[in-house]
Amino acid sequence: MRTLLIIVFFLLFFAISIPILMIAYIIGLFSISTRFKLAQFIIKKVAKIILWLGGTNLKVIGTERVPKGKPVVYILNHRSYFDAVICYATVPNMAGFISMKTMQRVPFINIWMKYLGCLFLDRTNVRQGLVTIKAGVQLIKRGLSIFIAPEGKRNLTGEIDMLPFKEGSFKLAKKTGCAIIPVAINNADKIFETQFPWVRKRKVSIEYGYPIYTKDLDLKTRKNTGEYVQNIIKGMLERNQIALM
Repeated sequence: MRTLLIIVFFLLFFAISIPILMIAYIIGLFSISTRFKLAQFIIKKVAKIILWLGGTNLKVIGTERVPKGKPVVYILNHRSYFDAVICYATVPNMAGFISMKTMQRVPFINIWMKYLGCLFLDRTNVRQGLVTIKAGVQLIKRGLSIFIAPEGKRNLTGEIDMLPFKEGSFKLAKKTGCAIIPVAINNADKIFETQFPWVRKRKVSIEYGYPIYTKDLDLKTRKNTGEYVQNIIKGMLERNQIALM
């Protein structure tokens, strides 16, 4: 029943998206920032409705740790399609995602992602990756935060295991000097992936960690920022997994 409700809601949302996207397009001709704000306001509401329809009992920790009035780079573990939904339902500032290039071909969703300030990355093309990084730097300069999953793909092994973090994922923070916020999401895969194709009622947590500034790290740690941040996220996952049992 929950799966059906979410599908029906998606269909209704796609139907009403047509006039909303037209309005957002026109607004964007005059102010990209206003379009970012409008898109995130709508998607934040949509994300909360999806979680409610899915019966997700969501525990949110640490949003007060995110610096106010400043863009940041959110680094998260990635286990579910619902990760983005959970992030948009809880993120305390405007933010886009760096997503797989394949998402650029998904109708309607790709337009919403563009209007949210999301970027599409082809990990097999180094040159295109540099273009994406430059675009991300410009978005951060405009005041938009960025979510990045350094594992590069969904990891469905174990409760708190993660794939190695790709160091290139931290270039945005290093180039802009903005804070890295570790983000740990527990049990998101249990909403959908572990019993595909059904959505189930589950307890889930998301924790926003304390800011990390690469300029404050010693040379060795800065060189291995991915490992350093991953260990912090792992500690958050372990602590919150116990709390959800």
